[in-house]
Amino acid sequence: MKSVQPYLTFRGNCQEALNFYQNCFGGQIKNKDTYEGKDIDIPGNYRNKLQHAELKGKGIHIMAYDAAPDTPLTEGNQVQLSVDLESKEETDELFEKLSAGGQVVTQLQETSWNAYYGRLRDQYGVTWMLNYQMN
Repeated sequence: MKSVQPYLTFRGNCQEALNFYQNCFGGQIKNKDTYEGKDIDIPGNYRNKLQHAELKGKGIHIMAYDAAPDTPLTEGNQVQLSVDLESKEETDELFEKLSAGGQVVTQLQETSWNAYYGRLRDQYGVTWMLNYQMN
Protein backbone atom coordinates (compact mmCIF):
# COMPACT_ATOMS: atom_id res chain seq x y z
CA MET A 1 0.00 0.00 0.00
CA LYS A 2 1.38 3.38 -0.97
CA SER A 3 -0.73 5.60 1.31
CA VAL A 4 -4.15 6.32 2.75
CA GLN A 5 -5.63 9.81 2.64
CA PRO A 6 -8.54 11.10 4.67
CA TYR A 7 -11.43 12.49 2.62
CA LEU A 8 -13.33 15.03 4.69
CA THR A 9 -16.92 16.08 4.03
CA PHE A 10 -18.25 19.55 4.82
CA ARG A 11 -21.56 21.36 4.59
CA GLY A 12 -20.61 24.39 2.48
CA ASN A 13 -17.52 25.50 4.43
CA CYS A 14 -14.87 23.25 2.84
CA GLN A 15 -12.76 26.17 1.56
CA GLU A 16 -12.78 27.76 5.03
CA ALA A 17 -11.79 24.44 6.65
CA LEU A 18 -8.97 23.84 4.15
CA ASN A 19 -7.66 27.36 4.77
CA PHE A 20 -7.68 26.58 8.51
CA TYR A 21 -5.82 23.26 8.00
CA GLN A 22 -3.34 24.97 5.67
CA ASN A 23 -2.61 27.48 8.44
CA CYS A 24 -2.07 24.60 10.88
CA PHE A 25 -0.04 22.21 8.68
CA GLY A 26 1.28 24.29 5.80
CA GLY A 27 1.14 22.88 2.29
CA GLN A 28 -0.83 24.02 -0.73
CA ILE A 29 -4.50 23.71 -1.61
CA LYS A 30 -4.62 22.02 -5.02
CA ASN A 31 -6.96 20.39 -7.51
CA LYS A 32 -9.83 22.68 -6.58
CA ASP A 33 -13.00 21.95 -8.51
CA THR A 34 -16.39 23.54 -7.84
CA TYR A 35 -19.90 22.44 -8.83
CA GLU A 36 -19.97 25.26 -11.40
CA GLY A 37 -20.86 24.00 -14.87
CA LYS A 38 -21.50 20.43 -13.66
CA ASP A 39 -24.58 18.53 -14.84
CA ILE A 40 -25.76 17.82 -11.31
CA ASP A 41 -28.82 18.89 -9.34
CA ILE A 42 -27.25 21.58 -7.13
CA PRO A 43 -28.90 24.92 -6.22
CA GLY A 44 -27.41 27.97 -7.93
CA ASN A 45 -26.12 29.42 -4.64
CA TYR A 46 -24.13 26.21 -4.06
CA ARG A 47 -22.39 26.06 -7.46
CA ASN A 48 -19.29 27.87 -6.13
CA LYS A 49 -18.79 25.27 -3.37
CA LEU A 50 -15.99 22.71 -3.67
CA GLN A 51 -16.81 19.41 -5.33
CA HIS A 52 -13.20 18.35 -4.67
CA ALA A 53 -10.00 19.86 -3.29
CA GLU A 54 -6.77 18.65 -1.71
CA LEU A 55 -4.31 20.01 0.84
CA LYS A 56 -0.86 18.65 0.04
CA GLY A 57 2.40 19.30 1.82
CA LYS A 58 5.27 17.65 3.64
CA GLY A 59 3.72 14.68 5.41
CA ILE A 60 0.11 15.70 4.73
CA HIS A 61 -2.47 14.92 2.05
CA ILE A 62 -6.09 15.68 2.93
CA MET A 63 -8.87 15.45 0.36
CA ALA A 64 -12.15 17.24 1.00
CA TYR A 65 -15.43 18.45 -0.50
CA ASP A 66 -18.75 20.13 0.22
CA ALA A 67 -21.52 17.54 0.19
CA ALA A 68 -24.59 18.43 -1.85
CA PRO A 69 -27.21 20.20 0.30
CA ASP A 70 -29.57 17.18 0.17
CA THR A 71 -26.86 14.70 1.22
CA PRO A 72 -27.39 13.46 4.79
CA LEU A 73 -24.37 14.48 6.84
CA THR A 74 -23.93 13.69 10.51
CA GLU A 75 -21.14 15.24 12.50
CA GLY A 76 -19.72 12.42 14.54
CA ASN A 77 -16.77 10.46 15.75
CA GLN A 78 -16.56 7.80 13.04
CA VAL A 79 -13.32 9.29 11.67
CA GLN A 80 -10.32 10.38 13.72
CA LEU A 81 -7.11 11.59 12.15
CA SER A 82 -3.86 10.57 13.80
CA VAL A 83 -0.79 12.76 13.33
CA ASP A 84 2.70 11.59 14.32
CA LEU A 85 4.94 14.53 15.20
CA GLU A 86 8.68 15.01 15.66
CA SER A 87 8.87 16.94 18.97
CA LYS A 88 6.88 18.05 22.02
CA GLU A 89 7.13 21.65 20.82
CA GLU A 90 5.70 20.79 17.41
CA THR A 91 2.91 18.81 19.12
CA ASP A 92 2.10 21.71 21.46
CA GLU A 93 1.98 24.19 18.58
CA LEU A 94 -0.28 22.07 16.37
CA PHE A 95 -2.56 21.16 19.28
CA GLU A 96 -3.04 24.85 20.08
CA LYS A 97 -3.81 25.71 16.45
CA LEU A 98 -6.21 22.82 15.81
CA SER A 99 -8.09 23.23 19.10
CA ALA A 100 -8.80 26.96 18.51
CA GLY A 101 -12.58 27.24 18.41
CA GLY A 102 -12.93 23.51 19.02
CA GLN A 103 -13.03 21.18 22.01
CA VAL A 104 -10.18 19.43 23.81
CA VAL A 105 -11.08 15.77 24.39
CA THR A 106 -7.78 14.67 26.00
CA GLN A 107 -5.23 17.23 27.17
CA LEU A 108 -1.68 16.71 25.97
CA GLN A 109 0.03 14.33 28.37
CA GLU A 110 2.67 11.65 28.65
CA THR A 111 1.16 8.21 28.20
CA SER A 112 1.73 4.59 29.18
CA TRP A 113 2.96 3.90 25.61
CA ASN A 114 5.81 6.40 26.11
CA ALA A 115 4.27 9.11 23.97
CA TYR A 116 3.17 12.71 24.36
CA TYR A 117 -0.45 12.53 23.24
CA GLY A 118 -3.63 14.59 23.07
CA ARG A 119 -6.98 14.43 21.29
CA LEU A 120 -9.29 17.24 20.19
CA ARG A 121 -12.28 18.00 18.01
CA ASP A 122 -11.67 21.05 15.84
CA GLN A 123 -14.17 23.79 15.01
CA TYR A 124 -15.36 21.75 12.01
CA GLY A 125 -16.17 18.63 14.04
CA VAL A 126 -13.09 16.65 12.91
CA THR A 127 -11.33 14.68 15.67
CA TRP A 128 -7.51 14.74 15.71
CA MET A 129 -5.11 12.56 17.74
CA LEU A 130 -1.64 14.11 18.07
CA ASN A 131 1.17 11.80 19.04
CA TYR A 132 4.89 12.37 19.66
CA GLN A 133 6.68 9.09 20.39
CA MET A 134 9.30 9.80 23.07
CA ASN A 135 12.52 7.74 23.25
